[in-house]
Amino acid sequence: MRKLLASLALGLAALGVFGVSHAQDTTASEPVAATAVAEAPSAAAPAASDAAPAAAEAAPAAAAPTPVPNKGDTAWMMVCTILVILMVIPGLALFYGGLVRSKNMLSVLMQVMVTFSVIVVLWFVYGYSLAFTEGNAFIGGLDRLMMKGVWDNTAGTFANAATFSKGVYIPEIVFAAFQATFAGITCALIVGAFAERAKFSAVLLFMVLWFTFSYAPMAHMVWFWMGPDAYASADVAAEMTGKAGLLWQWGALDFAGGTVVHINAAVAGLVGAYMIGKRIGYGKEAFTPHSLTLTMVGSALLWVGWFGFNAGSALEANGFAALAFINTLAATAAAVIGWILGESLLKGKASMLGAASGAVAGLVAITPAAGNVGIGGALIIGLLAGLICLWGVTGLKKLLGADDSLDVFGVHGVGGILGALLTGVFNSPNLGGPSAVADWVTVGMVAPADYSIVNQVIIQAKAVGLTVVWSAVVSIIAFKIVDLVIGLRVSEEEEREGLDISAHGETAYHK
Repeated sequence: MRKLLASLALGLAALGVFGVSHAQDTTASEPVAATAVAEAPSAAAPAASDAAPAAAEAAPAAAAPTPVPNKGDTAWMMVCTILVILMVIPGLALFYGGLVRSKNMLSVLMQVMVTFSVIVVLWFVYGYSLAFTEGNAFIGGLDRLMMKGVWDNTAGTFANAATFSKGVYIPEIVFAAFQATFAGITCALIVGAFAERAKFSAVLLFMVLWFTFSYAPMAHMVWFWMGPDAYASADVAAEMTGKAGLLWQWGALDFAGGTVVHINAAVAGLVGAYMIGKRIGYGKEAFTPHSLTLTMVGSALLWVGWFGFNAGSALEANGFAALAFINTLAATAAAVIGWILGESLLKGKASMLGAASGAVAGLVAITPAAGNVGIGGALIIGLLAGLICLWGVTGLKKLLGADDSLDVFGVHGVGGILGALLTGVFNSPNLGGPSAVADWVTVGMVAPADYSIVNQVIIQAKAVGLTVVWSAVVSIIAFKIVDLVIGLRVSEEEEREGLDISAHGETAYHK
């Protein structure tokens, strides 16, 4: 019985996720080397139940000891999970809440908080299984439905999840909890695009559909792989890579969610802004934020919590977590400077709203690059994010013609695309980046002479393109279904009164 349990634990542990820079892949200049190995850093990698039978068969017959999770890594990941929750509640809720008019403050807080709660529940029911178990290149299976198999209550044993280092594990339930917060905040981000006019019930129904058919598949395509220990020999390497998600197989680099989280959510938000329509009075009357103080507090909480989001995506308390940590600090500070510099040049004044928005833009842009680039690369990405996202919420917004209430696409879409593309540039060891894994059997890295920036940027662009198309198609269908079933928008009378009273029967402030 002990041998059976040990074998099961090993099988579960072999299925990992890749997200840290040292486990990233990139595309080597030699196409053969690039396709032979999984490429693309990510922030997730579970241990699926049927981890790697082929690798197990290739392993020596001698029974290996049952893996013991590292207590330091486990504690670190639980702290990071709490930090991501801080990003959403209260961070994102207050950031968004301060930007709307006072009569809609509570409606935004409700939409963020309840959306996060609904998605966390769905994640443990079926989302985790669809994202992080073996299936096909687009979606996982149902091996972890209702989180079955993550622990044996009779024996008191827990399934393990692989990290990005061979032989290093954390409890799978910790990995699942960490990834639940990613799913929750991604859906909550969408709320800002159609704030102040969407039905509460419509928002929730849309989130259920979009989470199921856009978020879970994208997470699987970008982050699911069989884990480092599955690459036991060169004989099974190609087979193990073939079981990974589609974008992983391509070699797309996404350390903590540039595609899965930001671009994915931003496209959904933009589609929603078009399909729900503009707010009454948009373009004719001022829609000024009712509390920039709360917006600043929210952005600060986002910045603090984002260290868990990015550094936690290493899945270990190691040097790559530290690299993601310092890059999150540096890029965000540079983005604040970039945004207010651009404002000063365009308007003659730098604003508090600009500084807060710049911080979020920097956080977004560094997300896919956090453990994939050097510190110099992070500073450049942050500075460019501040400047380009400023254009995203001004010039680009006018070109698009949508009432994206809180500039979800201008910041998260533009910043996410910028960060994803520049990850391919600054991952290069010739530009101070850590490079990528060229061979998961030996964990050998792509040599500076073999790294092709052009090839990697092309792969990054393909990943961005697939994310945009996938999210757009799912969003259009989901919004249409919701509109047919319950309607997307509140009545004109309810919108003029404010959603706090009309939807929730309460007010944020009593005069």
